[in-house]
Amino acid sequence: MTPGHGAREAGSLSGEAGGMQTEVSPQLRRPAKRVGRVDVVGVPMDLGADRRGVDMGPSAIRYARLKESLEKLGFTVSDHGNLRVPVPESATVAEQNAKYFPIIKAVCDELAVLVEEIIAGGGFPLVLGGDHSIAMGTITGVAKARGRAPGVIWVDAHGDINTPLTSPSGNVHGMPVHFALQEHAVDPKRMAFIGLRDVDDGEKAIIRELGVKAFTMADVDRLGMSRVLEEALAIVADGPESVHVSFDMDGVDPQEAPGVGTPVRGGITYREAHLLMEGVAASGTLGSLEITEINPILDRENQTAILAVELILSALGKTTL
Repeated sequence: MTPGHGAREAGSLSGEAGGMQTEVSPQLRRPAKRVGRVDVVGVPMDLGADRRGVDMGPSAIRYARLKESLEKLGFTVSDHGNLRVPVPESATVAEQNAKYFPIIKAVCDELAVLVEEIIAGGGFPLVLGGDHSIAMGTITGVAKARGRAPGVIWVDAHGDINTPLTSPSGNVHGMPVHFALQEHAVDPKRMAFIGLRDVDDGEKAIIRELGVKAFTMADVDRLGMSRVLEEALAIVADGPESVHVSFDMDGVDPQEAPGVGTPVRGGITYREAHLLMEGVAASGTLGSLEITEINPILDRENQTAILAVELILSALGKTTL
């Protein structure tokens, strides 16, 4: 983490609070294809992390009036409910270097099938976690439906690209990128991390070896979110519905998103997060979205889930004017 990050003020770099980057770059503005139906899928997964509570994330987001807010924007909403996920008390850890992996993989396989069906049926998949291990299911489903790996924008404080051999904890929520790469669901040349500030040594080596573009919080500080997103989209986007955004709420600074299991101070500000999502919407390239790692036990009055709903709306085209 860059020294001094903890002192960043909300809105200090971008947005309505008087920062430097207030407009989406003209390069990001393209006519967006209007999504007709949003298909919501909850995945109450908490086997990928040690800290309990993220299994309640989908309920917290729904409670924050997700459906009503989407309908107010003019979308038809089809909520598929939650996939069934065993609780740790009824599960077997199996391998210590990839805890609960067989169970997580089975749930992710089910998720991949559902996401593929949603896209084939003309819907927009909006997946609610749960811990970030679910991403390997979401992205695999998108890749199968589209016939190729999507471009991926991965918003996160962490790299999530550990392997079972490099992971210090054995928690699978730190490995979904690795497993998605194994499934050929991610092309490392069409992937960009945004918001990194807590990356394991093994992950640093993997990111360099694969050549994945990584924008740390130091890059966001130096370049501004508008420039970062412009560069990221130039790498990952390839036409309408070509981009998947995997948004871990711990990518946002814990002052704005306290309800996460692995908070790291010095993160993306409120306005930077909205600018990111607004820019993706303006690009007309978004094809799928997932929000992960909301832990209501650690939240304050559902603040993090409310923010998640706001960011979803920005990603799907809500604007001030």
